[in-house]
Amino acid sequence: MSVEDNKAQPDKAAETRSDKPDKAPAKPKKAPGKAVKKKDPVELYELSVSNAPHLKGKAKTSKIMIAVCAALVPALVGSVLFQGWRSLVLVIIAAVSAVVFEALIQLLTKRKLTIADGSAALTGVLLAFNLPYGVPWWLPVVGSFAAIAIAKQAFGGLGYNLFNPALVGRAILLASWPVHMTTWDTVPKLANLSGTTIDALSSATPLAVMKHSAAVLAEPGLYDPGAVSQASEAVSQLTGPLGIGKLALGQVGGCIGETSALLLLFGALILIMIGVVDWRIPLSYLGAIFVFTAIFGGVTTPDGTYHFTGLFHLMAGGAMLGALFMATDMVTTPVTKGGRIIFGIGAGLLAAIIRLWGGYPEGVSYSILLMNAATPLIDRYTTPKFFGSRRAKEAANA
Repeated sequence: MSVEDNKAQPDKAAETRSDKPDKAPAKPKKAPGKAVKKKDPVELYELSVSNAPHLKGKAKTSKIMIAVCAALVPALVGSVLFQGWRSLVLVIIAAVSAVVFEALIQLLTKRKLTIADGSAALTGVLLAFNLPYGVPWWLPVVGSFAAIAIAKQAFGGLGYNLFNPALVGRAILLASWPVHMTTWDTVPKLANLSGTTIDALSSATPLAVMKHSAAVLAEPGLYDPGAVSQASEAVSQLTGPLGIGKLALGQVGGCIGETSALLLLFGALILIMIGVVDWRIPLSYLGAIFVFTAIFGGVTTPDGTYHFTGLFHLMAGGAMLGALFMATDMVTTPVTKGGRIIFGIGAGLLAAIIRLWGGYPEGVSYSILLMNAATPLIDRYTTPKFFGSRRAKEAANA
């Protein structure tokens, strides 16, 4: 082939190269206008680090505390009517002392001031509700210090405390000043349940009278006939319709806030309806007390009459106050529904056992404190496992 023929042949390689330009064509320019911001597929959220349980609600702490304080007003009014104005004075002293102690501790430790949330004031109110009418004015001050400094701020403040602060304050006062905490001789407006000659009913708590009377009737041979007759009459009064009615209204001796069962129940029902209190703990607590005392707490008088005490133990003492306002504390009780039922039943059984066979006639405070200690364990074994946890555990053990 000649050179000319060779030149005449088209260069296929050149044609191939000409099809592919050396540089990529320039991208068409966008029309002038607002720049479109590229969306980040991962949205950023504010990171909040806190202790478990990680539950959020719309209600603020301050609103919840105000609602609980408002629900306690009917019982406080009843205490003023049945006992006297000193009930209100003691409540104010305890509430103000609790707020002052919390503010001082937070200022000294350079922590955020949280007295505006109302938790300290509520602690003081509940503490005062657990005090007898005739205690000296300085006793609620000391109790408020113990509740705030030892049971609350020592653990880190609201949300970190293991035990109910008001009950811790009451327990410390009872251990330190048992005479003041168990003396009921200053109840000016209270009268006997039926106007009889049993003067103990106007100066002692119904639980103390029942406990003593039951012990006398259990072994009547150890006592003189007069004491046995008086114990039999006391049991008849306490478990009869008139006695139960007086207990329900609050016309009996007792602490400031535990006298009127109906007024406490009225306030608690409002909290349950607005969702502040879960019904599971109060119902299981009171149900356990009622069933257990009905089975094991009945009293037989010398004439052979059996007296049913289940309803009496519901109305007497601090059962209503403890079940409705102390055991329902959100911080120191389980977060699961099943755990709350277990908590209530356990606390109710402990309270009934202490009442029937313990050294003290009342066991509500200690029953709740003991179950507070068991709350982390209850939460651990009642929290439902997330989907796939069992398979993941089996794979890890394989």
